[in-house]
Amino acid sequence: MYNLRTRSVVSAISIAIITLGLATAISAQSQAALAKAVVSNLYKAKPGPFFQTKARASVDKYFTKQLADMIWKDATTSNGEVGAIDGDPLYNAQDTDIKSLVIGAAAVKSSAATVKVTFTNFGKKQVITYQLTKTAKCWRIDDIVYDKDNSLRKWLKEG
Repeated sequence: MYNLRTRSVVSAISIAIITLGLATAISAQSQAALAKAVVSNLYKAKPGPFFQTKARASVDKYFTKQLADMIWKDATTSNGEVGAIDGDPLYNAQDTDIKSLVIGAAAVKSSAATVKVTFTNFGKKQVITYQLTKTAKCWRIDDIVYDKDNSLRKWLKEG
């Protein structure tokens, strides 16, 4: 009888460990899906949040507070002129002929994630990396990296 009880306890513990492992895997997958959704929704937004000056909430919807503050300041202090952002930040270009846009899966590490977006613009393959941060409420974009020397945050700091 003791062996039967011991086996039952071992079985229950094994099931709990397996369930916990599955829950953790599902949680990581859902966090990756949520991070990717922020980038996907930004590409779908029409008009985008970058150049408008009427609704700060449309900037806050996608970006961390610090980056949103920088974007909002650039848009509202440019007085209708070109600010630090002088092209479309989603494509790192002033003119676009976008083909084969692919928003990759998010790579999540704790409270940080990266999402790579690839596309072709005028026949040239491009890769843009979105760096996201998990805030108290949700994922937000903390920078858009174009190459080792260029990012949205860098443009806004220099502008």
